[in-house]
Amino acid sequence: MTESPPARRYRFGAFEADASTGELRRQGIRIKLNAQPFQVLLMLLEHPGEVLTREEISRALWSDGTFVDYDHGVNSAVNRIREALGDMANSPRFVETLARRGYRFVAPVESIADQADLRPMPAAPSEPPQRSQESGSGLGNGILSSPEELPRTSPTVVQALFLLLELMYLGFYVGALTNLAEIDDLLSPLPRASLIFYTLIGTAAILIPVRAFLLCAVLFRAPGVRGKFLKMWPGLLIADVLWALSPFLLLHHINAGLALACMALLVYSPFAQRSLLLMGAGRDKRNGQP
Repeated sequence: MTESPPARRYRFGAFEADASTGELRRQGIRIKLNAQPFQVLLMLLEHPGEVLTREEISRALWSDGTFVDYDHGVNSAVNRIREALGDMANSPRFVETLARRGYRFVAPVESIADQADLRPMPAAPSEPPQRSQESGSGLGNGILSSPEELPRTSPTVVQALFLLLELMYLGFYVGALTNLAEIDDLLSPLPRASLIFYTLIGTAAILIPVRAFLLCAVLFRAPGVRGKFLKMWPGLLIADVLWALSPFLLLHHINAGLALACMALLVYSPFAQRSLLLMGAGRDKRNGQP
């Protein structure tokens, strides 16, 4: 039985590597990657989920016996790969470092022998199959960022930022409910003032437990919190855009220009929350699950 020809292209996430041309592309856009790092990337893509030692990589790179500091050379090549992929060593999405052992490619890989042949290759067991869920709620598909398009940073940092945003909203709701008399007086000149007033009370009462749930779920890294948040996000987007007007409830204390500036920042807040969840807020450190 004759073996099928080796794949010349590999697809992983938003990236595609073409061995025949030596090119790495992201969504069709070429990314600069020198020859040796690209060769190391191909080795990792050919063995997804398997550990490649530094010795194996160095023998492939310098098979002619050239004397080099191969440990430094391999580390440098892997660092160039991570820069090209937007990956991080302490929170790997593609290339994982195993101390004193080597490197492993942890994302799902598809090998492409030709245009008509698309054959899935084995994926590393540590990569959760949640790409379709994590790419968004379906709202604004193609506009909102996918996980592959977001920068990699410390899960502790993104978690802290997410929790601060939730605390900010809790502060808005509680502050509004404790100053109802002042808000009623401020709204009284407006048309449909009563409707606005009771809408404010109702949404605050509903959103306080929602924010408390998100705070606890992310703080304690509840399983599946990312998927639950993405399902809730369209509703939260509407509520957050409405509450972006909340700085105008402080017109007795601040001027309209400052209120407008704060409102503009708050309009971005729901999108920031979504990005922080996709970047790793709430991720379980024990098994990497969101």
